[in-house]
Amino acid sequence: MRFFHSLWKRWPRPLDPLRSIKVKFGIVTVVTIITATLLVLWGYVLGFRARQTLPAGILLSLVVTQLIAHGMTAPLREMTAAARAMARGDYSRRVRATSRDEVGELAHAFNRMAADLAEVDRQRREFVANVSHELRTPISALQAVLENVADGVTPATPEVLESAVQQTERLGRLVTQLLDLSRADAGATGLDLAELDVARFVGEVAAGLPGARVTADVTPGLRALADRDRLHQVLANLLDNAVRHGPPDGLITVTARPQGTGVVLEVADEGPGIPPAERAHVFQRFSRGSHAGTPDGGTGLGLAIARWAIDLHGGDIHVVDSPRGCRIRVVLPGGSA
Repeated sequence: MRFFHSLWKRWPRPLDPLRSIKVKFGIVTVVTIITATLLVLWGYVLGFRARQTLPAGILLSLVVTQLIAHGMTAPLREMTAAARAMARGDYSRRVRATSRDEVGELAHAFNRMAADLAEVDRQRREFVANVSHELRTPISALQAVLENVADGVTPATPEVLESAVQQTERLGRLVTQLLDLSRADAGATGLDLAELDVARFVGEVAAGLPGARVTADVTPGLRALADRDRLHQVLANLLDNAVRHGPPDGLITVTARPQGTGVVLEVADEGPGIPPAERAHVFQRFSRGSHAGTPDGGTGLGLAIARWAIDLHGGDIHVVDSPRGCRIRVVLPGGSA
């Protein structure tokens, strides 16, 4: 039985090259009528009456119709089975889409939808796994510190309490980033655009990184039209990455130049840089490249949030070539010098 079922699935579909299902139905109807008529006429010549040949003609017409119209509705049946599998969480099913008519177009669209759903499901699973890992690490470290203090193993010195505070701050940053991503997915975040003095703005953000060597090279009088809070989030993330991935005494350079009616902002460090093969992925969620698994690797959410904020502005953010370290360029539209 399986052999015949497999053979029938591989049976040629002669009507697939046609681009209209209406034409296919017309051809099937014409072939059915011609087959029945020819069999009745052939029986009349041989001396058979119509009441004898007509049932045979109808039966033969049905057989010919099945052979000719094979595959016309098969994609619909396959889509039904695949949809039921998707309802159970199986997104691997695909539909054979060889027809060029409306049903074939629907089959192609269905396959694209199935692939998109499979990718979304994969990202969702990875997201849950990564969030669980990122939450577990600081919680475990904080629990260990507090248990040692409570048991008297470790005295509650300022240094010990400071390590606990650092873990709570890490948890707070992660929760804030997850809330930002949730707003991004919901598309519910707007912009409060205002004209910013770029040099003053860069100085304010750099002041939030005590101990870091940050130098600014900004075109005098440069102004940008942007949301202060969102742009602060972007620049703070870039500077924080530069501090964590650069050498302890490394220099971080922030440059800003006008470009047409917009502004180009760049942050460069003296760290190991980002390999070209990883540059297309560093702005994805939880992507930390070669720093994954290291203590200073971060959560892998900062650059994803930065890209979201810049996309809200209608700008662009990407990694550019640099003779040393990493250089990330932000392009903002609507600025003026």
